[in-house]
Amino acid sequence: MNDSVLYQSWIFWLVIATVLIVAAATLLILVIVAARRILRLATAALGLVVQIKENTGSIWGLQQTNQVAGKILQGSKDIKDHLTLVSDALHELDSKK
Repeated sequence: MNDSVLYQSWIFWLVIATVLIVAAATLLILVIVAARRILRLATAALGLVVQIKENTGSIWGLQQTNQVAGKILQGSKDIKDHLTLVSDALHELDSKK
């Protein structure tokens, strides 16, 4: 192998190595850019999730509210029943006089 062929071979492989290094660096930079974009979008999404949680907090209390409303309704029915009994008793007293 003479010097000219050796030099051409060395240049050829140097170009190939340079192209591979540039391609790898480009891919690495693209991965970093994509990761930063994902982080930015995830941060924005987290902010939205917090807002949704704050805005829907009252919905989670509806079951308890419904239970309390049911107890109030039952209490009002009991009061109505007792008032009906008292009213009937008073009518009987008035009709006996």
